[in-house]
Amino acid sequence: MSDSTFQVIALAIYFIAMIVIGLWANSKNNDLDDYVLGGRQLSPTVAALSAGAADMSGWLLMGLPGAVYLAGLSKSWIAIGLTIGAWVNWKYIAPRLRTYTEVAGDAVTVPVFLSNRLHDKYNILRIFAGIIILVFFTFYVSSGMVAGGKFFESSFHQDYLTGMLLVAGITMFYTFFGGFMGASYTDMVQGLLMLAALIAVPIVAITNMGGLDHVTNAVANVRPDALGLFTGTTFIGIASALAWGLGYFGQPHIIVRFMALRTPEDAKAGRRIGMSWMLLTVVGSISTAFVGVAYFATHPDISLTDKESAETVFLDLAQILFHPFIAGMILAAVLAAIMSTLSSQLVVCSSALVEDLYGVFVKKKLSANQSLWLGRAGVAIVAVIATLMALDKNNSILSLVEFAWAGFGSAFGPIVILSLYWRKLTLPGAVSGMIVGAVVTFFWRQVFNLTETIEVYEMIPGFFLAFLVTVVVSLSTYQKNDKIEQEFEEAANLAKLTTAGLPAKEEEQAAKA
Repeated sequence: MSDSTFQVIALAIYFIAMIVIGLWANSKNNDLDDYVLGGRQLSPTVAALSAGAADMSGWLLMGLPGAVYLAGLSKSWIAIGLTIGAWVNWKYIAPRLRTYTEVAGDAVTVPVFLSNRLHDKYNILRIFAGIIILVFFTFYVSSGMVAGGKFFESSFHQDYLTGMLLVAGITMFYTFFGGFMGASYTDMVQGLLMLAALIAVPIVAITNMGGLDHVTNAVANVRPDALGLFTGTTFIGIASALAWGLGYFGQPHIIVRFMALRTPEDAKAGRRIGMSWMLLTVVGSISTAFVGVAYFATHPDISLTDKESAETVFLDLAQILFHPFIAGMILAAVLAAIMSTLSSQLVVCSSALVEDLYGVFVKKKLSANQSLWLGRAGVAIVAVIATLMALDKNNSILSLVEFAWAGFGSAFGPIVILSLYWRKLTLPGAVSGMIVGAVVTFFWRQVFNLTETIEVYEMIPGFFLAFLVTVVVSLSTYQKNDKIEQEFEEAANLAKLTTAGLPAKEEEQAAKA
């Protein structure tokens, strides 16, 4: 068989596995709550690996290795910022959010939690949040579909449209039936596939080149400044890169995993698993870049497929060093990174459309089966719109992802933090902060960054201005509400018990006492 046949077989196995998991998860869905939050039955392992896979996307396997390959270790500041942000998110947001969402009316989405937390009788916050999620994620999903189409075009020399529709169709299929649980378990498998690939490629390449010393010497000869963490950087550049970590607190497709944990105490195990996965994959990604520099320098007869961005260094090494079938599985890891993010975003879009918008404007009570199929319809609607947008392969992927990450981080991040840790947060303050975060992010990018007047990542002004406005408006509109105070104290006390390591069954008894 030809090399391409082996690779197609590997991809077919991967696609079939994703479909089977989605159909299995379908049996776990009895109503809309199961479909959008998995009945709060997510284990820490599934939560951690699925959150990591949904977070990193193709950037981890293509974007980061390419950037480090071209510019050296100084391009790893974004990875450092993300790693710090992820740890803080797991440590301080996960257990508290898991506790508070259950206390606040057993909320199953982020907008519903914020609305319940502030006793928003008119659902103003819920509507604004639902619209922001729906708009941003529809574009976000479209960018993932574009990435899938371009991947098939570059890796298999297939038609862009065919590849894009294949990725979109299979992702929509297993998400349509499997919902949140299907997306989470497929993401877990995809996360493990990404981890295995990012460990295998640099190790095999180092072995092939005769050991780590040979690789280090080759890099030093070709790029002596590549290992400098501060080479070619500026204070503003480093600050902008580290600011990516602020985005974690407001990413609905990530923090919803915290809400779905079985118990708040599962967050501790989830943090350890998730951070181990993240550290290993980031180190593997950066190592792949340096190994690529050394390999192609010592093999002048072989060159990168994409010399301009170097984003194919991971794919090129995999196809050079491995049997075509194994290379096909590693190629599947790139698709896994893309599809894991897509599926998670589709579920959040569905919940925003059905739970946060339809549920507010249409008061009709639905049966469990009707609400379940309405959730599936939400997935289909968003997927179709995103697919139509993705027909134009010239749509920017990286800039759209960068913009959406900043938009969510600025609009939701400050409010999520304050809702969990500050009792004086008010509805006007939250709405004002959310609007300011979204608007500042948009205008900063349009007025400054796109014209290259100021190279400051829009997350910095968006996040901190939203935080400031939220606090100022809340202080000026605060009026004590006994019910809100009671819920805040209950959530805080339960979180303290979780931190102290009290078993989950004893938490409820202690809280009642």
